[in-house]
Amino acid sequence: MTTETLSGETTFADFNLSKPIAEALASKGYTVPTPIQVQAIPPVMAGHDLCGIAQTGTGKTAAFALPILHKLSENPRVRLKLATRVLVLAPTRELVSQIANSFTAYGKNLRLSVTTIFGGVPIPRQERALFPGVDIAVATPGRLLDLINRGSLDLSKVEILVLDEADQMLDLGFIHDLKRIVGLLPKARQTLFFSATMPKAIEELAGRYLKDPVKVAVRPAATTAERVDQAVIHVSASEKPALLQLVLSADSVERALVFARTKHGSDRIVRQLGNAGIKAEAIHGNKSQPQRERALAAFRAGAIRVLVATDIAARGLDIPGVSHVINYELPNVPEQYVHRIGRTARAGRDGQAIAFCADDERTLLKDIEKVTRQKVTVLALPANFRAAVEATRTIEKNAPPAPRDEMHGDRRRDERGPSGGNRRANPAAKVRPAGERAGGRPGGAPGGRPGASGKGSGGQTGAPRRAGGGGGFRGR
Repeated sequence: MTTETLSGETTFADFNLSKPIAEALASKGYTVPTPIQVQAIPPVMAGHDLCGIAQTGTGKTAAFALPILHKLSENPRVRLKLATRVLVLAPTRELVSQIANSFTAYGKNLRLSVTTIFGGVPIPRQERALFPGVDIAVATPGRLLDLINRGSLDLSKVEILVLDEADQMLDLGFIHDLKRIVGLLPKARQTLFFSATMPKAIEELAGRYLKDPVKVAVRPAATTAERVDQAVIHVSASEKPALLQLVLSADSVERALVFARTKHGSDRIVRQLGNAGIKAEAIHGNKSQPQRERALAAFRAGAIRVLVATDIAARGLDIPGVSHVINYELPNVPEQYVHRIGRTARAGRDGQAIAFCADDERTLLKDIEKVTRQKVTVLALPANFRAAVEATRTIEKNAPPAPRDEMHGDRRRDERGPSGGNRRANPAAKVRPAGERAGGRPGGAPGGRPGASGKGSGGQTGAPRRAGGGGGFRGR
């Protein structure tokens, strides 16, 4: 089934959304929908299943949040204990918070409850939020199953299921979790499926869960590749710390997001930068939710201008003003490169992405160029690079010893498949964030606040009605 595009310049008024939602959009100054919203909102409002191929930055969250809110407001029901009418699944805590905040913002004039479910916060707090029943639950699969196993959530009353960032959920090894969760849902439901890519595994997953879906596919008005100035520098792995310090010393680097493959590798980079006098913070699965929120708040406020992240932690982040993305290590999966550099060049601004490529990463670089269909420009090492290497070695020699887990933790912990994961069937799968292991005790530190906005409690997003308690390298 295909969807018809509304003729002429479409406005939100053309969708006939309920008045409270229209007023919320107007208060934000939103009048013209994005292409994915134009294509997706009408069929979702009409009750069709939907398969949407859309990248971050296309407005896809509103493409499903707005029609879902409209349907709930037009068909109000008494909340049932331990139940939810809408279930949204996403791969990471940050994306869960972002989606829930969108539901809250667009539904601020409605008497609907929104709650978040993810690891890193105490389960009893989330159980208290779920006990009276909610309208919308936004969750990561691992913690959701923890609550189901404890008898704290009943999925038999779900009317609408949303799978967001489905490709990333498969990459993280959530396939068995998804199958179990969907098996607990009513067969008579509406299912909305969103993915940035559509490999064969994702296509098969969509075919299994969707019934005669409307299919939509869009790309941002200007693709990441068009707005991002991409470059690669060939450098040995042992000399990457010196190169990173040179790159970050450039005046043009206003705010930099540095990507590493592993959690302990991220911490090592932060320590090395700190030894060189460059303040940085790391976000990854071993960080508690409050630690992540503090690091992100400092980065957004400009208190630090360098944030080091793993792919899992950075998925779904929307941080304005990132001038540079630095791929300290190239990703094993080429599509992750696209997601990484998409963190810069937001809101129509230009950005720069610089990759550090060691000899054993050249194959990864070729894979990236094949997927992006672009040849990445090669830059020479800066003129003062050798001096910087010697200076870095001297600093590290005189610095305090590295923590034991940083020295020995990377491969044994970060690259090991999660318990019960689908590593053998999906070798590209990555480790889940802390607190997202199915069937076990949740990880992460207790006591964290859920949403990035800091509102609500017990996994609550702050819904309209709460559900519970010199010589620098300047690049190109």
